[in-house]
Amino acid sequence: MTAISDAPNSSSPNPNYRFAAALFAGLARAGVGHVCISPGSRSTPLSVCAARQPGLRVSVHVDERSAGFFALGLARASGSPVALVCTSGTAAANYLPAVVEASHARVPLVVLTADRPPELRDWDAGQTIDQIKLYGGYVRWFAELPTPDASPWLERVGAGLAARAVAQACGQGGSPGPVHLNCPLREPLDPVGWTGPGPAAEAAAAPRSAVVYERPLPTASPETVEALAALAAPGTRGVIACGPQAWDPELGAQVEKLARAAGWPVIADPASNLRAGPHAGADSPVVASADFLLRSDRFAADHAPDVVLRLGSTPVSKAVRLWLERHPPQELIVVDPFGGTSDPSQLATRVLAVDPASLCASWARAVGPGQRDEWLSSWRRADGRASRALADVFDADDALHEPRAVRELWQALPDDAVLYVSNSMPIRHLDACMPVDARPVRVLANRGANGIDGMVSSALGAAAADVGPTVLLTGDLALVHDLGGLLAGREGRSPGLSLTIVVLDNDGGGIFSFLPIAAHGESVRFEELFRTPHGLDFAHAARLFGAGYARVESVAHYRAALKDAFSQRSSQAGAGAGVGVSIVHVPCDRDASVAQFRTLGAAVARAAEEGLR
Repeated sequence: MTAISDAPNSSSPNPNYRFAAALFAGLARAGVGHVCISPGSRSTPLSVCAARQPGLRVSVHVDERSAGFFALGLARASGSPVALVCTSGTAAANYLPAVVEASHARVPLVVLTADRPPELRDWDAGQTIDQIKLYGGYVRWFAELPTPDASPWLERVGAGLAARAVAQACGQGGSPGPVHLNCPLREPLDPVGWTGPGPAAEAAAAPRSAVVYERPLPTASPETVEALAALAAPGTRGVIACGPQAWDPELGAQVEKLARAAGWPVIADPASNLRAGPHAGADSPVVASADFLLRSDRFAADHAPDVVLRLGSTPVSKAVRLWLERHPPQELIVVDPFGGTSDPSQLATRVLAVDPASLCASWARAVGPGQRDEWLSSWRRADGRASRALADVFDADDALHEPRAVRELWQALPDDAVLYVSNSMPIRHLDACMPVDARPVRVLANRGANGIDGMVSSALGAAAADVGPTVLLTGDLALVHDLGGLLAGREGRSPGLSLTIVVLDNDGGGIFSFLPIAAHGESVRFEELFRTPHGLDFAHAARLFGAGYARVESVAHYRAALKDAFSQRSSQAGAGAGVGVSIVHVPCDRDASVAQFRTLGAAVARAAEEGLR
């Protein structure tokens, strides 16, 4: 019996390259501008054709897991779909964490996994696993691509599949997210008889012959707007609660108009990108300290809402969630342009699949002139007292604890910065300590699945979008989890790439110190099982990956290190040269940081309750 083998395909020119060339031409035309490639043999035709395709920028990543998060950060920051290419086998499985995050966060990725041809599957061929629907329900669309052959329709099929993949990734027929194209390829894998895309491939990808997918952007009906306007009648205690969402430069202005018209406060999660920007200027309806304010039972009860408008996904603040659960509003309207339901507390009374900016604009017009009532004023006064209470606590303690470090970082950021924030404590410290700010600073976070994996790679991907000086605020465990991601930022690998990493190092899982399990101490082996101290010196990681490094021990030293990192980036940006990765290492005392956070919360609660007297 003759064993099945990967017999060479002698067709000339190589059909693998004819197909791959049309595929990447189609991806480029449909809006993909960047391809993240991880080296491999079976994916050779895909890699070569991606690199040769005009209009596509290629970056190479040796680790598929890091590549996935790099692509995620790049797509999130740029707002454009990004493609990934890897070889067959477990290489493809390493994309899963990034695919999961992209699915939950609605980030458009096009994942191309090379595969063995069908005749080699289930025969114990090397690097051959079951890649059919490998990512399950986490992708918006899956397609097993045809094994390239001499068919005259090959280029047209490739271009058409590319157009459909990008459309699905960008939300055609649903919400944006990852798609998966599995690409079986027979040998030869080198470009035998192929010198470049021919007329057939060029014609297949030409605008007149390639399908164009368009997704409608729905607006609310006049009847819906009229019903919503009635909810904003004078005296109604309404709140606009905004969670993490995609960057939209128009949304802030429209939310502000609605808030002023209705007389409602805006509770803005940092990653909503509504706590900072031109709309958050003087006399803004945006509230910064809701997380601390609502930890006061008295304030929370006194400010129970009648109506809540929810934009974006679930806010990071647990205090906000518990407030609504304990004081359920009569109406809770969830707005999602793709018809999803971000409502873990199951309080929604209406879900609107409309564009948020358009809805807010229509709603504001229907409400009419602004209502200057006591409801909004009470929130503004409370937020002002909270801001002064926070300042008093910080002024009374010169130590560089985690909350202080986050506050100092925000104040030092350049006006056009992109701040990528890790999960666990960094995003919570930012939510608690970030002020309302009129500067156009963008905040990005992986709040789809809320994991700590891939943070370095995600931030480097965002930096590659080049939409502003990029800073990663991370904890030490998240940095350890993705140390390999630093390779993508090594000088010379990604020209022009700059990233400042601020790592809050409490030597382990600091968030567990805020949880009830911490009170049980060594009876539950708290240090070993939860805190997990590592004792690593990040100076060694910086040297290993050629990154800049500064270890800071005081507020003054921290300020100087941040100023140096940002000024260095600014001085070289005009020349188009990146300065690579720079790590600002902030060792923090875990217990002292927990104590400062609780002191801040108690100070705000006292200030809030004094205002109720």
